[in-house]
Amino acid sequence: MTTRRTTTTTRAGRGARATRAGRSTTTRATGAVAALALVASACGSDGIDEAASDVVDSVEDVTGTVDPDVADSVDDVVSDVVETVDSALDGAGVSSDDDAASGTTRIGIVAPSASNDLAFTQSIVDSVDRLDTDVDVQITDGTFVVEDAAAAIRGYAEDGVDLVIAHGSQYGAPLQEIAPDFPDTSFAWGTSVDTFGLDNVFAYTTRADEGGYVNGVMAAQLTESDTIGVVGPIEVGDAKLYVDGFEAGVAAQDPAVSVTVNYIESFSDVALASEAANALVESGADVLTGTAQMVVGATGVAQEAGIAWFGTQSDQTPLGPDIVVASQVYHWEVVLSEIIDSLASGTVGGETFTLSFENGGLEMEYNDDFDLPADVRTAADEAVAGLVDGSITTGVS
Repeated sequence: MTTRRTTTTTRAGRGARATRAGRSTTTRATGAVAALALVASACGSDGIDEAASDVVDSVEDVTGTVDPDVADSVDDVVSDVVETVDSALDGAGVSSDDDAASGTTRIGIVAPSASNDLAFTQSIVDSVDRLDTDVDVQITDGTFVVEDAAAAIRGYAEDGVDLVIAHGSQYGAPLQEIAPDFPDTSFAWGTSVDTFGLDNVFAYTTRADEGGYVNGVMAAQLTESDTIGVVGPIEVGDAKLYVDGFEAGVAAQDPAVSVTVNYIESFSDVALASEAANALVESGADVLTGTAQMVVGATGVAQEAGIAWFGTQSDQTPLGPDIVVASQVYHWEVVLSEIIDSLASGTVGGETFTLSFENGGLEMEYNDDFDLPADVRTAADEAVAGLVDGSITTGVS
């Protein structure tokens, strides 16, 4: 299994054209050099050697001029590079579709936050790295601005990747407009169950309420003030599922424990998440949880206050080795493997996939450095087992 991964970060406010130009420069120019080098070594062609030299010179020009303000110049240089590559490959009788011929799936991922956010975006990045099939992955992260994300989604489709993943529930509207323009390209998005009735769109979601429930069962046993705080982003998708499941788990374990939820109406506002967490602590909460990319602000508050934190989406232990109890971790590779299998069988969309404890798409990761009482861990394990065999339900739909 081989995973090749390239990541390009988009800064907020940069604009759709700059996003497209930056990604093109990084991925297409670098790929051009690699392609020509392989052809030259295989064919021993002086012409290709010269073309490779030209490409290197062009890339050096690009690296010296890349800036949002000169996106047009960047596009011109990249176009020259690509034309040089195409001419060289044609002259050598080599197809530019080598990835397809070799069985490698080309994937473009557009995600809202940093690839190492220890939350939603990192969950998909870590998952593609765990795939047991050959993939060539390009990632455009930091696209909180939906217009930037739309440009990146369309850009990957224009580049001819096999699968474009719009990893964010906020990307539904642009995806619904873009996908019909590329009927031979497969798209996937989440968290959602809506394929818009399009034959080339997959949807994926997660039973985040299941891990939320397990975390709630533990949290109810760790609180001493009988007050627990939740910092939520926007009340949609897996965020709402997680929060609802967490509340259900607390209530099932100890109905006397109070849970206060504060949705800050933002996936990205770290400062606002910090403010919300401080308010919860001041009101008596001695256990906190939350979901989405902005939780770094809330975990910082938990760290300062020395109170327990429960994570979700990715293993959040690095955000607070002394206070993180456990994290629900998304294994999107379960979904991605099914999607890739569907592509191989000729199905390019129209299906919905869901992560759960039962199918291995969800996993509880425990922080070994947190002194979790044995009876609390046992209760958590029993909750997972019950959710798998159906003897326990979260009550969340």
